[in-house]
Amino acid sequence: MTADAATELFEEHRPVLTGVAYRMLGRVADAEDVVQEAWLRWSAAAREDVREPRAFLVRITTRLAIDRLRHLRSRRESYTGPWLPEPVVTDFGPAVPDTAERAVLADSVSLAVLVVLESLSPLERAVFVLREAFGFPYAEIATALDRTEAAVRQLAGRARRHVDERRPRYDVDPAERRDLTERFLAAASGGGIEQLLALLAPDVRLVSDSGGKAKAPRRIIETAGKVGRFLFAVAHGLDPDDEIRIVELNGGPAAVFFVGGKPDTVFQIEISQGVIQCAYIIRNPDKLSGLTVE
Repeated sequence: MTADAATELFEEHRPVLTGVAYRMLGRVADAEDVVQEAWLRWSAAAREDVREPRAFLVRITTRLAIDRLRHLRSRRESYTGPWLPEPVVTDFGPAVPDTAERAVLADSVSLAVLVVLESLSPLERAVFVLREAFGFPYAEIATALDRTEAAVRQLAGRARRHVDERRPRYDVDPAERRDLTERFLAAASGGGIEQLLALLAPDVRLVSDSGGKAKAPRRIIETAGKVGRFLFAVAHGLDPDDEIRIVELNGGPAAVFFVGGKPDTVFQIEISQGVIQCAYIIRNPDKLSGLTVE
């Protein structure tokens, strides 16, 4: 295999490799570093001996991501305030035309699911991502992780039960989420507090990630009264000249606030039965500096 052919083959599989790495790590930069390392190993490998390049590349990427995740765990334990994944623009494009498959991919990259995945062991997370998000056969996952198929099935069952028990049940209709996002922004900035509170579930939660590097609550805020009053005050303190765009991030609509032309805040909601059940605010500049919004 020529060097050009090897490069072309790697680029063909890059979206899958990046998708696996991001779901494993929750940060774009870390995912890109892992994929770059996978490329270096691929370019140095005896490629004529590789019968299934896709499986080979997924195996390298997954193992590198597991190693990096183990290293990141210690840093996240000392993180200031709640931790949320780095937001990423999701555009599955024509490569994923099937509605059901798009829904699975969108769900697997949602903030709610990625937060739950943080509580899995690195091996459990790898199995869950490869099986649930990308549909890899158990035998292929077993080869990637150097485990028996029986062990992988056991890991998959344990991970699935854990995620099912802990993940909140939200409505995922993107049109409904976008509509409620727009109504919420209008109520917060131009309406009264009662209009805003009507859009919140009684037990709504607000999770803010600033990493201690921007102004944001360092604890989760709960109940409609507390969340509503906080967001109402924040909205009325915004500069009217700041730009707000609604874009698709992590499989769903999100409001991106720009200050000086750069992303300053990401605001995304999860809904159920027509009201907001959870709101996420990401303000850590390290997680927004690489966010490219058209």
